Amino acid sequence: MLRASERAVVFTGAGISTESGIPDFRSPGGLWTQNAPIDFEDFVSSREMRREAWRRRLAMEDMFSTVQPNAGHLAVAELVRRGKVSHVITQNIDNLHQDSGVPGEQVIELHGNTRYAKCLDCGERMEIAPVRAHFETHGDPPDCAMCGGLVKTATISFGQAMPEEAMARAQEATIAGDLFLVLGSSLVVYPAAGFPRLAKRAGAKLVIVNREPTEQDEIADLVIHAGIGETMQAALAALG
Repeated sequence: MLRASERAVVFTGAGISTESGIPDFRSPGGLWTQNAPIDFEDFVSSREMRREAWRRRLAMEDMFSTVQPNAGHLAVAELVRRGKVSHVITQNIDNLHQDSGVPGEQVIELHGNTRYAKCLDCGERMEIAPVRAHFETHGDPPDCAMCGGLVKTATISFGQAMPEEAMARAQEATIAGDLFLVLGSSLVVYPAAGFPRLAKRAGAKLVIVNREPTEQDEIADLVIHAGIGETMQAALAALG
């Protein structure tokens, strides 16, 4: 299918990054079984919740700042480099697709990015290092230096509106694609999980590579329950 494709789209979830050592959120033992996610409205309205949200994020900074792309990310980047893949739509927030060599303009982040922060009011970007320094000194995250607004990681929290531009770009890329390749997503989080079905309706082939079954396996043209790195490297080797 990759050989026949001229405009494939890759859609990735937590499963591709667990092979780099990043724990997922939903599985038994995942991050949400240890700490319930903080709702966006609670973050905005409660100083205590903002402090707790940043405490959790900064506790993971050493991992996020050192983690590296794995064989799956590198295979996807190579497919982009060869012109086989037009866009990478990702539910992940770890920046590993960009780190692997995929140009930023070809990565569509549906749930944002945890590797930097943004002001909720003016949108000013802030790097994590100064936020961490301020938090460790004062016990609270800083306010925006530009407008005094609330500073939050550039991720989409529960209760927060999905990014309109990213969703529109993802829809456009999905409809234009002739092959939709799902890598490591359980396909249970909507509206993001609607893109494979949209691809099928638009006439694309659908491939799902995931260790566990998904609810959309039945509509896929090919399902592979195996590791993503090994599968994608084998696919690259087969392409030659």
